[in-house]
Amino acid sequence: RISEQSPADYLPQIRERFTSAELARMYRYHALPENWEQMSYQSFLESRRELMAQVIREGYQKLAGDSVAAPDVEELDIAALIAGGESDAVEFKSTLRVNLHTGNPDNRMEHSVLKTLAGFLNARGGTLLIGVADDGTPVGTERDNFTNEDAMSLHLVNIISDRMGPQTMAALQIHYDDYEGSRVMVVNCRPSPKPVYLKDGNREHFYVRGGPATSDFTFRQAQEYIQMWFDQ
Repeated sequence: RISEQSPADYLPQIRERFTSAELARMYRYHALPENWEQMSYQSFLESRRELMAQVIREGYQKLAGDSVAAPDVEELDIAALIAGGESDAVEFKSTLRVNLHTGNPDNRMEHSVLKTLAGFLNARGGTLLIGVADDGTPVGTERDNFTNEDAMSLHLVNIISDRMGPQTMAALQIHYDDYEGSRVMVVNCRPSPKPVYLKDGNREHFYVRGGPATSDFTFRQAQEYIQMWFDQ
């Protein structure tokens, strides 16, 4: 039924059948580039070849027994991650959008989440746990006042796509887990194959994770880092 239609026409209906987390996983493993439904066929093939090569390389690394910086979410032990505390590959956030001091949505909370994700993407990957305080005590996702977990996931996907580009979702996986009677949002990040910039108004920031902190690089620092890390 869709063989004569443009992907831009049939894709919206297909998207409705899946959650945002399912779509992100499928986009990743089917090597679908950003805005693929709008591309010419030749441009689509060229972009997809690069993504396919990355997925195949990761597959061979796993078969060879090489260590993977950011394992699949199914392999993560949430209690063990939290017990280990924050590090270069793990960070906790109490909420996604609500300021616990005011009880109201606060753009600074969202920026803090996106900053961490950008830092992971530009480094070796990592795991962000939302619904956990800095000291590891459970806060729970209910403090963000979403109607359900799908709505929370969709909100995160939307702000990521808006401020870092939808292509970044190919390196992210979202799921939920239980921790001491509370629900926790788990965002697992693989290293991005390309530099990721975070828009903040009219500015773009380049963040990199190092130790238990995320640094905002200057333009010169970013250029040097990109040449060393991505242009190999």
